[in-house]
Amino acid sequence: MSKLQPPPLTLLDKYRGDDFQAVYTANVTVHGGEVEHGRASGVARSDDGALQVELRLPTELDGPGGGTNPEQLFAAGYAACFHGVLSLQAMKAGVMLRDVEVKASVSFGRDPVDGLHALTAHIHVHLPGLDKAAAQELVRNAERLCPYAKMARQGIHSVVTVNDPI
Repeated sequence: MSKLQPPPLTLLDKYRGDDFQAVYTANVTVHGGEVEHGRASGVARSDDGALQVELRLPTELDGPGGGTNPEQLFAAGYAACFHGVLSLQAMKAGVMLRDVEVKASVSFGRDPVDGLHALTAHIHVHLPGLDKAAAQELVRNAERLCPYAKMARQGIHSVVTVNDPI
């Protein structure tokens, strides 16, 4: 296995094009499991085999717990991406960051707009050793660049399809 290292700073370069240009696509399939309900008893597997997790309802939703859930997976992705953007920006600016922590809190709850459900997300950043003004600027810029933050702010292009019956 090769030595781990951060991605190249070229990830911060701006793209000039008319259409979305995918550079990586993750494919994950969820099966319903024991009670045929992906959220309550499902298994999520990535097509490359790197991810395989059992999905369970948390106790707060009257589930047994004992597995992960979509909110935890989303929070992990959001926090990791935001952390990565902070790190790349700091490297580009020549700022040495150590012991940075990004905590994402994702809540599933009732939506007052339609009476159904929605998600909220809060990002909490800890940048030890950086003065407050520099930390705020770094976080503000990361919020502009992080794809998860952009998605949370602007929405995401989403296409839902149904396979033809067999």
